[in-house]
Amino acid sequence: MALKISIITPSFNQGKFIEQTIQSVLSQNYPDLEYIIMDGGSTDETVSILKKYEGKLKWFSEKDKGQSGAINKGLKMITGDIIAWINSDDYYLPGTLTNIAELFEKNKNIQWITGDYIVVDAKGKEIHAFVRLYKKLVSYFSSFAALSFANYINQPSTFWKKELQDKAGRINESYRYCMDYDLWLRFMKVSAPYIIHTPLSAFRIHATSKGGSEYGKQFEEELEVVQKYTNNQLVVLLHKCHNMFINIAYKIIK
Repeated sequence: MALKISIITPSFNQGKFIEQTIQSVLSQNYPDLEYIIMDGGSTDETVSILKKYEGKLKWFSEKDKGQSGAINKGLKMITGDIIAWINSDDYYLPGTLTNIAELFEKNKNIQWITGDYIVVDAKGKEIHAFVRLYKKLVSYFSSFAALSFANYINQPSTFWKKELQDKAGRINESYRYCMDYDLWLRFMKVSAPYIIHTPLSAFRIHATSKGGSEYGKQFEEELEVVQKYTNNQLVVLLHKCHNMFINIAYKIIK
């Protein structure tokens, strides 16, 4: 019997991209899939798109407390053995769910898995290859210290067991940008991730995405998260230097 996988998609006014996200999940043809979309009351074409997939997924559209709150609402509903969330402008690559399920089946002690990814723009063109390569290099030194230095874990390419979620807790709703980073550090306190270098998802950066338009605020919140989990001032300093370097790099390529 296949492990049950539960996927959550938080959404708000992403009608331009969400259908590709939905199709990337459903086209996996995974035999035991629970897919829930938590929409924050979109005013664009999102709801009409969701209605097209009635019976293939569960969806809710109502005002919420933002992305973190939407994910937590979904986490309270899911019933799967394996959990993930994918945002409404990202998408899975073919075969991802089957690959992940097989890894968990073969390695019973694994608590969470994170994989490689590609970065794409609004039109789906691959961009920022150097960012992917850089994070991939850091991942070879995976540890709590390395994760405190730089967030090398790609959110849509990460999957975890429900039991790990129960131990580490749900999303911290006070974070607008780095709720995933906060969760990874809590996960790392319990268990190290199993890292694979197979691309599992496409992470989209576009004009209205947080990573595309508000990366400066994201870096500020990242530092706040790091300081919550470590008193090592050298690690904090290295994280600041890392963010400064990445900030400069982003300004150059934009």
